[in-house]
Amino acid sequence: MFTFADRVQVPTHVLVRFLDNEAVLLNLESERYFGLDETGARMWQVATAAPCLEAAYQELLEEYHVAPHVLRENFGDLLGTLVEHGLLVTVAAEKVESSTER
Repeated sequence: MFTFADRVQVPTHVLVRFLDNEAVLLNLESERYFGLDETGARMWQVATAAPCLEAAYQELLEEYHVAPHVLRENFGDLLGTLVEHGLLVTVAAEKVESSTER
């Protein structure tokens, strides 16, 4: 479970390759691969680069002409699936704040 105040990281056991505007993700632990279309690959890029998921969501909201609740639901569903399959891990907002205070 995660909130949009959290951020995500790519685990060391995940390989990512971008092909044109799409992405292939390989979980070395499960030996399963996943494909992301152009939109999914963009969501991955923004989510993994942003300081928190809310910031990623706001950036995507500026890029895509879609109702905010639709984007939030689709983005959340994608992130949930990626976390469930071990392709992303979440870092709780409290941990993000305490690690930046040091």
